[in-house]
Amino acid sequence: MRADLILTNARAWTGDRARPWADSLAIRGNHLVAVGEEVSATERLDLGGRLVIPGLWDAHIHYYHWSLGLSQVQLSGCSSLADLLERVRQFMAMEPRDTWVCGWGWNETFWPDPTLPSRHHLDAVTGPDRPCLLYRSDMHSAVANSRALNLAGMLEPDLVVEGGVIDRDPDGQPTGVLRELAISRMQELLPGPSAGQLDRALLAGMERLHRLGITAICDQRLKDQDDGPRALAAYARLNRREQLKLRVSCNVAAHNLPLLEALGVSSAMGDDRLQLGHIKIFADGTLGSRTASMLKPFLPGPFDEHDNCGLALTPREQIEDELQRALAIGFPVSIHAIGDRANRVCLDLFEQARLSGGEPPAIAHRIEHAQTLADSDLGRLAELGITASLQPAHILDDMDTADAYLGERARLAYRFGGLARSGALLAFGSDAPVSDANPFYGMHGAICRQRPARMEQGAWYPAERLSLQETLTAYTLGAATAAGRQRLTGSLAVGKRADLAVLDRDLFEIDRQGIMGNELVETRVLLTMFDGQVVHREI
Repeated sequence: MRADLILTNARAWTGDRARPWADSLAIRGNHLVAVGEEVSATERLDLGGRLVIPGLWDAHIHYYHWSLGLSQVQLSGCSSLADLLERVRQFMAMEPRDTWVCGWGWNETFWPDPTLPSRHHLDAVTGPDRPCLLYRSDMHSAVANSRALNLAGMLEPDLVVEGGVIDRDPDGQPTGVLRELAISRMQELLPGPSAGQLDRALLAGMERLHRLGITAICDQRLKDQDDGPRALAAYARLNRREQLKLRVSCNVAAHNLPLLEALGVSSAMGDDRLQLGHIKIFADGTLGSRTASMLKPFLPGPFDEHDNCGLALTPREQIEDELQRALAIGFPVSIHAIGDRANRVCLDLFEQARLSGGEPPAIAHRIEHAQTLADSDLGRLAELGITASLQPAHILDDMDTADAYLGERARLAYRFGGLARSGALLAFGSDAPVSDANPFYGMHGAICRQRPARMEQGAWYPAERLSLQETLTAYTLGAATAAGRQRLTGSLAVGKRADLAVLDRDLFEIDRQGIMGNELVETRVLLTMFDGQVVHREI
């Protein structure tokens, strides 16, 4: 046997139970043809004993919006309201004055004074003529300036948006903060990108993911928005040009079900790079926006001193109908559920569907986030064969919010350890642009459960920590299995595609020595291969 390339002197964690470790990997074309066996090769690359892992998945990313957002105001990590406003000011100085000012990523819980931004704060920077809309990190809240609110007809004192919230001051005037479907009303005004602009954004995003060792994604949809057809069309264009260097499982919004039914389209339709994924449904909102559907009220907050149990964004009857319609055409469903009530509703409906005796989908259903789970529901995902699609970076971003909004019930949040012990399939992603796309930041969340800057405080609910191997599996084979791609990728085994990453440090040795600290978040990827091609290289 002769290979095109053999990676030698490697310390390869394969993710394959039959052969978990190997010192060499041989590649011919886009396949692995030998693992841990010496073969002749046209080219050899000595890795100097560096750690090799399977190409990472991001099992939950809003790739369309994240890629476009790379050219907008970058608000992730802004340290205060003043910092947010300064970033807006700097952006406006560089951009034409006739465009909307849009941005993503602010999170007031990280600020010394966690005061929500208002339209008046923005007006002072943008002036009266230029519209501005800035999404909070969870993408379920946003703040708009007065010009944007006026364009959307949202300054009326008695306006009510079904499924949404317009925050108001004591005088009944809109503060500029919008939640859930109130944002969608304004989103309709935003000019969409041209095909060329979108293609360039997706290609730029691809390069950034390759630098993080990511070779595959599950692209998620937003509630009641039409990002899906644009995204799928762009992926198809790039795929035809052989420019798509990611494996993409593209979800379809539930409101597109009639089109799928009319066309007779089925799940997993596509090729080894691009396929249709799950039908995406939203059960509720988010913890940070206090719109997650909870069994008991949130602790009182500044805008809802009365009992607030969140929002059911989609009525139970509608979720049931969309689930049945998806099953009828062979699609699995992927349901966003944050609150413990929302998760219970989803689990009840999945159980009901299974008991009905219908044919189950070839790829398992998923619950996206499964963020708070009552004790009696913790084991039900494994019992029902439901994938737990989780984003461990949210632990780091939201632990203080969970404590503030849930009190002692915060123990029910981010129950990764309990889900793993129950036998549920875990698939990990970032939820970018909601959180940092860096998978090593997420790994730190799953393993350490404490923000990097305050590791001395110890793990937050340490019983829910995962091991390094459990975490890596959820970012590789677990995520590939959740997308129905486990025979193609997710581990380093003969016959699978050569998707892999070479790291600058041996995380397993660091873990064995018990000195993990901030090693995870500081990890760099030195080489990424996709389909046998080097797509990122620093060695």
